[in-house]
Amino acid sequence: MPRYPTDHAGLEILPFDVCLQLLAAVPVGRVSFLADGEIMILPVNHVVDGQNPVFRTARGSKLSAAEGQDLVAFEADGYDERTKSGWSVLVNGRAHAVYDEAEIQRLSRLGLHPWVTAVDRPFWIRIRPASISGRQTPSQL
Repeated sequence: MPRYPTDHAGLEILPFDVCLQLLAAVPVGRVSFLADGEIMILPVNHVVDGQNPVFRTARGSKLSAAEGQDLVAFEADGYDERTKSGWSVLVNGRAHAVYDEAEIQRLSRLGLHPWVTAVDRPFWIRIRPASISGRQTPSQL
């Protein structure tokens, strides 16, 4: 019997607090946004600050989207090959570039370390959620 209510496809609908725990449990997610008329989906390593996914970036399309406070989607997931179980959490909201020095210092203490070190990523991006939702395969309890 499922632990949580299920959707039309039989996937469990995760509560808000579980969604936040799962987002915080994985280091890499994907941010999607519109850039030059095309949908971009790019992997980023992130941490969760309260209810907000935050990540670092260099100058480019992600920073431009954040400076414009554009609509974005952020998704992270997990899959266990052994148990054939998985989950996915989706955050819809607006991206914001962080320029306040005190906030940058605070975010820098959250333990985010770039997974690719070839490029310096001095800019912090915060996603302020309008919605957070998640699904997982039914529990086998």
